[in-house]
Amino acid sequence: MSSKPVRLVYTLVCGIIGAFIFKWIHMPIPWLLGPMIVTLVASRSIKQVKPLWPPVLRNAGMIIIGYTVGLSFTLSTLQQIGRQLPSMILLTVLLLVCSLLIALLISFLSGVPFPTVLMGSIPGGLTQMIPLAEEIKGIDITVVTFLQVSRLMMIIFFVPLLVFSPLFGGTGAKAVEAAVSHASSASWEGLFPHIMVFAVVCTLLGIAGQRIKFPTAYLLGPMIGTVVLNLSGYSGHALPSVFLNASQLVIGIYVGMLLKPEQLGKKLRIILLAAFSGVLLILCSMGLSLLLTRLHAVTMVTAFLGLAPGGMDQMGIMAKEAGADLSVVICYQLFRTLFIFLAVPPLLKAIFKAMLRKQPSGT
Repeated sequence: MSSKPVRLVYTLVCGIIGAFIFKWIHMPIPWLLGPMIVTLVASRSIKQVKPLWPPVLRNAGMIIIGYTVGLSFTLSTLQQIGRQLPSMILLTVLLLVCSLLIALLISFLSGVPFPTVLMGSIPGGLTQMIPLAEEIKGIDITVVTFLQVSRLMMIIFFVPLLVFSPLFGGTGAKAVEAAVSHASSASWEGLFPHIMVFAVVCTLLGIAGQRIKFPTAYLLGPMIGTVVLNLSGYSGHALPSVFLNASQLVIGIYVGMLLKPEQLGKKLRIILLAAFSGVLLILCSMGLSLLLTRLHAVTMVTAFLGLAPGGMDQMGIMAKEAGADLSVVICYQLFRTLFIFLAVPPLLKAIFKAMLRKQPSGT
């Protein structure tokens, strides 16, 4: 049972079963959460077959999400985002300050060095923090990876439950029905021939972004290409629901295979503290979301998904399903990702070097 085709089909079947189970029990975004949970369980409990899921499949799903997100950007929405730039800066900095304070608390409770906990607590920075952690002496890579991935898993699982709960007005179910019916009504006839141009442009920009190490290249590249083509007058067409479901499926399976809890089998305390820090970060995001609704005329769902400390692809999927303002959500997520990518690594390096210089003199 070790041949690649068998492992690939087995993994796909696990994902599809998970999607239908979650759809049957009426869980939010079943095509993302279902494959994620069932793949995680199957990969840890069934030893006869080792799951296989090439990154290229996840990248294909990201391209579809990037295209869908890019369709939501118009000239008027971009002008609106420009007016919110000061708020983006303010709220991103406040969220990172919250992460720093949470890292201090977790470091105090767990005894894990502060630099390690801080790098594991930066929201949305998994792809940036892991390579950076390898360059800094004394950082526990396993703890950083676990903190980042466990927080991401919590965000993916608990944020939808919050968004579709009465806490946000109880409108989630209606929003999902509206989103699904809208996606289902998308015509196959309107896709061609424009979709072929978008497919080529989105794929090439995703590959190019990956080559130059652009953050979440297979999401941002297609999104930017779609925005540019749309604004130039070459309009795209909404994808039928089968494409959106497939993109969630391949991403959900990929995320489900990320977490390897056996690596921290003897660190129950860290696992509990990681869950605690994730809850605190979600609560901080909710507080900042309330502030955003006071600063701008956006709904609580839009504000929360824009500031939730997850990835752009997951938040974009949830925003699409919940009927939130997709362009606002992605712009806030994009700004934080770029800020983390450009500003946080050199800042952390400077801080940690300063801490190392001061350490000998203080002892």
